[in-house]
Amino acid sequence: MHAAPDAGDAAGPPATPHPQPPRGVDPTRPREAGWVMTTDIVFPHHANTMGTLFGGRALELLDINAAIACYRFARRTVVTASTEAIDFRAPVHVGEIVEVRSRVVWTGRTSMIVRGELVGEDPRSGERRLATVGHISFVALDDDGRPVPVPPLLVETAEQRHHHAIGGRVREHIQLRRVHDPLEDA
Repeated sequence: MHAAPDAGDAAGPPATPHPQPPRGVDPTRPREAGWVMTTDIVFPHHANTMGTLFGGRALELLDINAAIACYRFARRTVVTASTEAIDFRAPVHVGEIVEVRSRVVWTGRTSMIVRGELVGEDPRSGERRLATVGHISFVALDDDGRPVPVPPLLVETAEQRHHHAIGGRVREHIQLRRVHDPLEDA
């Protein structure tokens, strides 16, 4: 006996295909940046000797999530240009849930600054705490690996304005560091 075909089993393309993402975006038209969220769990091989999430793993999760936020915003290949202040505020223990969220909060001509937050959650009690927060700078690239313009950021809500102002200060810090880097002057 044969089962009746499901609507999804029909030959040929589905009646309403998924819309294709835009190939690049108009770099002159302001765009909103939404949060990108990723959820994971801390396993023993992700932990340091204290049984908490290893800082390098937290940075990896933040960087990947932030890159996705930039890809979605600019619809271009992006690379990490710098990691800015990353604050580890609370531990995340083995067996706990990790939620990473990132959003573009500032844009320049070819660069973007992303705010990343890592939240730890006790799966039994549901207690959540902001464990890590920081900013990462990215540059958008064309197919030949050269910097390419990104759209201006649309900033409307109070939270967006607050994060945009912080992103602007992060950008100023990057520029000051490039003018006078005490490590390079030594």
